[in-house]
Amino acid sequence: MSRIKEFNLPDLGEGLTEGEILAWLVKVGDVIELNQPIVEVETAKAAVEIPAKWAGQVQAIFHPEGTTVEVGTPIIAIDTDPGAGPIEESTTGAPASALPTPSAASLAAVEVAPTEGAVEPGLIGGPAPGGRTAVLVGYGPRTTAAKRRPRKGGVPAQATTAPAAPVQPTPAPVAPAPVAPVSPAPAVNGNRRTGGLVLAKPPVRKLAKDLGVDLATLTGSGPLGSITREDVQRAASGTPAAAEPLTVAAPVTAAASFGADREQRIPVKGVRKLTAENMSRSAFTAPHVTEFLTVDVTRAMKALDRLRERREWRDVRVSPLLLVAKAVLLAVKRHPMVNSTWAGDEIVVKDYVNLGIAAATERGLIVPNIKDAGRLSLRELADAMTDLVQTAKAGKTSPADMSGGTLTITNVGVFGVDTGTPILPPGESAILAFGAVREMPWVHKGKVKPRQVTTLGLSFDHRIIDGELGSKFLRDIGDFLADPEAALLAWT
Repeated sequence: MSRIKEFNLPDLGEGLTEGEILAWLVKVGDVIELNQPIVEVETAKAAVEIPAKWAGQVQAIFHPEGTTVEVGTPIIAIDTDPGAGPIEESTTGAPASALPTPSAASLAAVEVAPTEGAVEPGLIGGPAPGGRTAVLVGYGPRTTAAKRRPRKGGVPAQATTAPAAPVQPTPAPVAPAPVAPVSPAPAVNGNRRTGGLVLAKPPVRKLAKDLGVDLATLTGSGPLGSITREDVQRAASGTPAAAEPLTVAAPVTAAASFGADREQRIPVKGVRKLTAENMSRSAFTAPHVTEFLTVDVTRAMKALDRLRERREWRDVRVSPLLLVAKAVLLAVKRHPMVNSTWAGDEIVVKDYVNLGIAAATERGLIVPNIKDAGRLSLRELADAMTDLVQTAKAGKTSPADMSGGTLTITNVGVFGVDTGTPILPPGESAILAFGAVREMPWVHKGKVKPRQVTTLGLSFDHRIIDGELGSKFLRDIGDFLADPEAALLAWT
């Protein structure tokens, strides 16, 4: 068994077919251990570190950083027994350069076997008379050399195979031809292109024609030496162009350019590519409906302040998003159909909630989810959300954490946005947009007072969720945020 083992890019799940090598964590000659991370790969889901399948010494790295590699392609070679001495090249393992080169005679003697599934003569794609190939209409070009029909009384046809070298007659001396005088090339000014074309816009050309001015005699003062209206008018009036003082540099305004030198082309790959595919598929597959609700969340904000003051919560990250997540989970229990998937001939209603939290990272938008979030207490939910966000920002979210989501929250409020019309992640039937919490005038107990207000936006799949169900679900989320204590007492 060979000591050198090639490690292929593994299938990381979720139908991934390729990955980009972000960074090699080892180099040629390094001694590695089993399960030691050797390479960081970015897939369409996230950046992951791949461990080694064997211990040994790195012999070769096949793909540099920044290369996109298909799943199953060898990426590194490892010597699994480096202490056994130098590696001896066997006949079968010798490099291609060491193999003997076949001679031309041996190559000519090789009989090529007919290709499996060859097309019969006369059919499209098959051989046809005259060395041609039958195509849809007529025949294709000849693939054999054309033969000239022998003339009457001429050389026999056999002579064409070995033609005699033609006799070169001795050329007669030729008197030198008189050299025509070369006319001086016209001066090329800034107003001429290659070939003597004049740079002038159509309105300028028309003006010159109306005034009887020959554009070829002018020197342009416009961008790239183009002729302007002023140049034509000066020529028509006989006023020469004013000479520009050599000591003063007049400011020149460059003409607006819209070429490729002012464009940036960003390859679409990784997370960005997957997001584009998923959003396009979802937007044109599921009929989206979006509803909005503005809520006074002053009591919820005060409840969070009281929660932060408790001793057991002082080290916990408490944010308004935590209460929104809890509100969604409680509302799902009251309306289970919202947590479902359209499966063609049936609707799959799920008793578990894998709650997705959209997170913006340097590599794009990802949506990791908290598995079975409905079974967690408020403290456990807070810890899970903190771990999820920190892992996403560090770029360490695994593909497993981003698969299997059933319902999603996107917190657009962190960007100062009131709300939005989010697009459903594929396979989910609802997504909630949580807007910024702002102090606004609000009618409270019959008086206008400054209150903490936010706007919610719920998009849902209208094949599963009708207007009544979507409205009740959104209303329950709003009721919880308006008065969390009362909702907990009433629903639990």
